[in-house]
Amino acid sequence: MSWFRRHRRREPDPAPVHLPNPDEAAAAFWAAWAELLPSVSAALGDAEPDRVEERVGELVAGLHPDLRFTLERGHRAIYALVVTGQEDPRLRPWTDAWIAAAPAEDVIWEYHDSVPPVPDPTLVTINLGPRRLRLADVRVVAQVSDGLVDVAVWHPGFTELDDDARRRMTFLPLDVTLGERLAGERLGRVETAVLEPVGAIGLLEFRDLVRGMGEDRS
Repeated sequence: MSWFRRHRRREPDPAPVHLPNPDEAAAAFWAAWAELLPSVSAALGDAEPDRVEERVGELVAGLHPDLRFTLERGHRAIYALVVTGQEDPRLRPWTDAWIAAAPAEDVIWEYHDSVPPVPDPTLVTINLGPRRLRLADVRVVAQVSDGLVDVAVWHPGFTELDDDARRRMTFLPLDVTLGERLAGERLGRVETAVLEPVGAIGLLEFRDLVRGMGEDRS
């Protein structure tokens, strides 16, 4: 599951509701997670995440109703639970409290408060309906300005996609490559390129460029 937040119009905030403070909400989440964990691990082991996704969603909503989550393959452990506020500063107190109270990682589970980067995005293939799009074919033009990177993203399969799918495939490679947090911090304007741009680079070179910006400032 991926979420595409930049350049999306926000809906008006609903009427305020009472929520526990972040520390209380995090403590309640992890107590309930410990009870649910055997069922979650069993469902994922059986490749049937739908058995537990609704229950996990209820736990996350209890933490804060605007948070999102994914259950996925881990990078250091077998599975990963990601709970994210999509880089909304309004939600950062809840994700900060949640990750601070998280249990220690083990060989089975790791935990993230933002979508982490994939170690090698060029090995990822995205299924969009009947189409399979390799991220190895993505090309990016990047322009650095005032500490941000404006990018144009191109894929040879864009011509076969509708507007919504093309938009998804514009943002998804960036989040997969940089991770949600670094993408939120460093990306400025993001555009879809209709034709392959001159001087475009691949995703791994793009990641080196963006990560190098932080090194240059230190």
